[in-house]
Amino acid sequence: MVNEERKPVEAGKEVVVVIPARYASTRLPGKPLVLLGGKPMIQRVYERARLAKRAHRVIVATDDERIVAAVEAFGGEARMTRPEHRTGTERVAEVAAHVSGDVFVNVQGDEPLLDPAAVDTAIAALLEEPAAPISTVATLIKNAPDIMDPNVVKTVLDFDDNALYFSRAPIPWVRDAAGKIRVRHLKHLGLYVFQREVLLEYPTLPQGELERVEQLEQLRWMENGWKIRVAEVEHDAVSVDVPADVERVEKLLKQAEHHHS
Repeated sequence: MVNEERKPVEAGKEVVVVIPARYASTRLPGKPLVLLGGKPMIQRVYERARLAKRAHRVIVATDDERIVAAVEAFGGEARMTRPEHRTGTERVAEVAAHVSGDVFVNVQGDEPLLDPAAVDTAIAALLEEPAAPISTVATLIKNAPDIMDPNVVKTVLDFDDNALYFSRAPIPWVRDAAGKIRVRHLKHLGLYVFQREVLLEYPTLPQGELERVEQLEQLRWMENGWKIRVAEVEHDAVSVDVPADVERVEKLLKQAEHHHS
C-alpha cells in the first residue's frame, strides 16, 4: 500500500479518517470510480478529507482491488477489508482493529463535495470536555419538503446536544399546526467520529428493533445505551446515489472551481 506523507500528531489524540467504499451499488454500480470532472469520485472525497485540519491520516477501506488500484494511482492509502460487512461502520471498525489511532472518522465515500470544516467540527465535538464516545453533525432543514421526506434523516437533541433519536419521520411533530410555533428541524448528515475502543465494540453490539424498522445504523448505538453528541453545521451534504446525481454534482464542482478561480 502507498504510505503518503502524514500530518504530524499534536499532543493529544491521533485522528484517522476512514472512507468506506464498496464497489457494488445497486443503484450505481462501481460508484466510487465514477468520474466527476475527470477524477474518480473516491479521489474527490479523499482530497476533501485531507483538507480537514484535525485529521492526521486518511485511509480508503474497500472490498475491491479496482478501488485500491485507483486510490494508489493518485497517491492515496487504501486497505482491503472483508466483503461481508453489513455497514460502513463495520468496515471502519475492521481498519481500526489494525491501524494505530485514538479517534476514527467515518466519512461517506459518495460525498465528493464534503466540507472539511464539517469534519473538523465533528472531531471537536467528540474531544470537548467531557469527551463523547461518538459524535456526528446535523444541519438546519431549509427546504420544507425535506421534513416529510423519508430519505432525509432527522434528529432531535437534548440540552447537552446529545441525540435523543434519529428518524426518517418528521421529528419533532408539530401537534398544534394552527399555532404560531417556530420549529427547527435538523437533518442528520452521515459523518461519524468514534473513540477507538467504542468503534471496536460496534460489530459485537446486537441489532435492535428500532434499527431494523428505521434502517438507520446509528440507532444501534442508542439502543445499546451509547450517547451520540451532535454538532450543528452550515454545510448540507450532497451525495451521489443514482446516475442523475452525477451531472448535478459535476455542475456544482464547476461552480465551486469557478468561485475559487
